[in-house]
Amino acid sequence: MSAVTASATHAGPLRVLLQNRVVTLSIVVLGIFAIAAIFAPYLTPYQPNGLSMRERLLPPSSEHWAGTDELGRDIFTRLIYAGRVSLAVGLGVAALASVFGVVLGILAGFFSRLDPAISRLLDAMMAFPDVLLAIALLAAFGGSLLNLIIALAIVFTPRIARVVRASSLVVRELTYVEAARALGVSTPRILFHHVFRNITSPIIVQATFIFAAAMLSEAGLSFLGIGIDPSMPTWGVMISAGRQYIDTAGWLILFPGLAITICVVALQLTGDGLRDALDPRIRKSI
Repeated sequence: MSAVTASATHAGPLRVLLQNRVVTLSIVVLGIFAIAAIFAPYLTPYQPNGLSMRERLLPPSSEHWAGTDELGRDIFTRLIYAGRVSLAVGLGVAALASVFGVVLGILAGFFSRLDPAISRLLDAMMAFPDVLLAIALLAAFGGSLLNLIIALAIVFTPRIARVVRASSLVVRELTYVEAARALGVSTPRILFHHVFRNITSPIIVQATFIFAAAMLSEAGLSFLGIGIDPSMPTWGVMISAGRQYIDTAGWLILFPGLAITICVVALQLTGDGLRDALDPRIRKSI
């Protein structure tokens, strides 16, 4: 019994992560979405914007696995091409928000004089609903895929910044940081080697949740016709275009809605698994 307990206590994060079957399944699902997005041109003979008015509003069949839309475009083809946009937006937003959030969070947490100003800025940003702030930023920047990524990254930056600030406040008081200061180690070296490297776990977990939230926000904004060119296939655009045919061609909304739901839930479950695997206290109890 003691040997089993010891092995569980010293299990690495990857081993703990893979022991969770739900998380493993979520990672597999995300891998399938990513592979489909990367190899989209090789998975279907159709073009995402290829029109065929003779085949409009066809139900799912062996020829068109998910049916066709009001312009005769193959929905399965548009689904996997739309996955490219959604995954690119989610990844770009998570990466940019992590960079912005880490910089602001470490500055606020490590330098006491900067903390009040940065904390008030973060509080002011979080006072606005995410969608409204994103719409305001897109109105200022202009609608494009890049501007959408930047706007959503700004919207989600406070989420990571607050986590990083809280972690930095704890780390800066630890003994090894005080020892580094006493030895004359430069501040940038302390920030990178002693602070940042010891708070990467909560950053990774939070970035995973932001990835999912960004994909959901992109779908919502695309549904409203904001941010991305409507001619570009996205899951939100597909749902927006298909809502007027919901009574006669429900598959126009069903399949993109399922794609969003499955991908976002898989990301959330993966984030929960990462949190459990990277937290030593939780890992010992597994």
